[in-house]
Amino acid sequence: MPTISSPMRRIALGALMLASCSAFAFSLSDLSNQDATSGLKAALEKGANVAVEKLGQQNGFLNNDKVKIKLPGALEQAMPIIRMTGQGQKVDDLVVDMNHAAEAAVPMAKPLLVNAVKSMSVSDAKNILSGGDTSVTDFFRQKTSGDLAAKFLPIVKKITDKNGLSARYNATMGQVAKTGLVSGDQSTVEGYVTQRALDGLFLMIGEEEKAIRKDPVGSGSAIIGKVFGAIK
Repeated sequence: MPTISSPMRRIALGALMLASCSAFAFSLSDLSNQDATSGLKAALEKGANVAVEKLGQQNGFLNNDKVKIKLPGALEQAMPIIRMTGQGQKVDDLVVDMNHAAEAAVPMAKPLLVNAVKSMSVSDAKNILSGGDTSVTDFFRQKTSGDLAAKFLPIVKKITDKNGLSARYNATMGQVAKTGLVSGDQSTVEGYVTQRALDGLFLMIGEEEKAIRKDPVGSGSAIIGKVFGAIK
């Protein structure tokens, strides 16, 4: 068996290292604008789709402790008294209705999230890719929060209105809001649920974004793997 001289070994080793670098050593600056934008759009769509799918299914909020909508603090603290007056079951029903209302509203987010993706510029893509672990989520929040709230509110109100306690909630919390003990979005049950639904949606998008950044190849998308692998 012929032996390989030291110079030849060094040449072979150098060639192998060069091939390895060419195959795997990407940085953000190596990516074309098209790749960066395509990879980010794919990640945005994946995160949005997963979040909407998880939350928009039956009991998507109610059975997920991370996003389950509970009573505002002021009302929660009053629960012992409420139960003593025999109204506990109605309040429990309100909690269920609140979560079902959020669940019903979330699918409306999909077209708005898709439009946000379409509006993204190359500069947006580069900034998001080099940003923090939730820069994709922050982009979505900035681009869609106002429009999502407007879409969610009537859906939420239609469902929460069927619970007779919602009117009492609104009257009570409206008075409490004047004292500054609760924020304005808690003064009506529909406003409160709408905001918590948005918070839950963005939280789930954020979780998917972190998972993609942690394991880009595991996303199952070649372009996501290439682009997010370049910034690991």
